[in-house]
Amino acid sequence: MTSSRQIILRLKALGSDEIARHSQRFFKTGKGEYGEGDLFLGIRVPVIRQCVKEWRDLPLDVVLEILQSPFHEARLLALLIMVKQYAAGSEQARNALYRVYLHHTACINNWDLVDCSAEHVVGAHLFTRSRAPLYRLAKSESLWERRIALLATFHFIRRNDFEDLLKLAEMLLPDREDLIHKAAGWMLREVGKRDRSIETEFLERHARSMPRTMLRYAIERFPESARQRFLHQ
Repeated sequence: MTSSRQIILRLKALGSDEIARHSQRFFKTGKGEYGEGDLFLGIRVPVIRQCVKEWRDLPLDVVLEILQSPFHEARLLALLIMVKQYAAGSEQARNALYRVYLHHTACINNWDLVDCSAEHVVGAHLFTRSRAPLYRLAKSESLWERRIALLATFHFIRRNDFEDLLKLAEMLLPDREDLIHKAAGWMLREVGKRDRSIETEFLERHARSMPRTMLRYAIERFPESARQRFLHQ
């Protein structure tokens, strides 16, 4: 059986110092930034996705060991494997994957890690279940858990189920983190792509109090006249 150590060694061999330096800047790993201290091997995402095809059937305990790696690309690999396993798994396997995901959110600690996985594991799991875990995540002190709550609703939005996103976006209006503003605005925009009237109703009630980044993301696809009306309310 392939071990997590063997996989990390393979990933290290695929890395590039130049790409790693760029990634550390791009993902804000400096002191006081949201990705402070994260380590990169320097592997581009398409290469990681190719690796997923090779290792998609790893046992969950090995995937978990990779998820706990200090290297960003290893954690990305683990999460993409979890997404594949969740989609193809039995009910028992899906329950286990969901539990592992929510018990290890400290490892899901940058926006790309959240965005590639929350919809497909948390959102997919809760679609036919109580949505209460999303509201607990939305109240978390962790920026990444709050973003997980928002991005999980993408699974619902794709199925024209908007209620939870609208409630969460309203809850998070006072949030101080730009990455939450962007996520909420993005999800509102996705609602609008499916039902513009529902997004417009939300904006009519909240545009004046919305963080500007959230508002700008939400109205990105609106006609210019409508954009200007909301921006200058």
